[in-house]
Amino acid sequence: MTDVLLSEDNNGVRLLTLNRPDSFNALTVELKERLLEALRQAAADDSVRAVVITGAGKAFCAGQDLKEHVAMLEANDPTPLKTVEEHYNPLIKTVTSMPKPVIAAVNGTAAGAGASLAFACDLRIASDNAKFLMAFANVALSADSGASWTLPRLIGYGRAMEMMLLAEPVDAQEALRIGMVNRVVPAGQAVEAASELASRMAVGPTSAYARIKETMLAAAAEGLAEALAVEAGAQAEAGQTTDHREAVQAFVEKRTPRFTGH
Repeated sequence: MTDVLLSEDNNGVRLLTLNRPDSFNALTVELKERLLEALRQAAADDSVRAVVITGAGKAFCAGQDLKEHVAMLEANDPTPLKTVEEHYNPLIKTVTSMPKPVIAAVNGTAAGAGASLAFACDLRIASDNAKFLMAFANVALSADSGASWTLPRLIGYGRAMEMMLLAEPVDAQEALRIGMVNRVVPAGQAVEAASELASRMAVGPTSAYARIKETMLAAAAEGLAEALAVEAGAQAEAGQTTDHREAVQAFVEKRTPRFTGH
């Protein structure tokens, strides 16, 4: 039986690969539960300093596995009606709150909850054959997996509304132009490029990255006064870290800092 999620560690970077290529890595209950468990483990593991998420084969992730979804609905199984609260919401919260960088290597189509997962990551590296599709309206559903929150913050309310209502795909170059992705690389190179970037960040000040994520997340939902307060608290904590002292000392001594994440 094929392992639906692969995990590989390399120099502080954990690569998580959705491994249902024949189904374009569509999300079954098993895959959702495995991914959530793996992300939580990565968040808690001090040896993991950056995470890359990708998909096997030609797609990043097609979103919800509709074959499983329909079968459960026909069997009057309540699981499909609970999956947003039990799986998708925890997945997005775990990615956005993880105190280390999470990079999506979008190696092909990302649709529905698959696209939403990419939007929740801190950075997105897309292959030039990647496409993003907010497919919810096509199956008479609303948005989930945080897309109503993350996508407008990436590309603006109007463009996000267009993607939601019209369910038209956005290719990699357009995604780069409107700020949906950070970089576009040739087909087949997304994982390599994302892993190289993650490796660079893994030797960086991960304690600072964690606080940057904290302040950015707070500022996205709060007013200026609240954002300033969160910044002040995070900066005070960062200023007491070993990484900060090392960075300052390295600057004075004109050498490369050696960060430990503490």
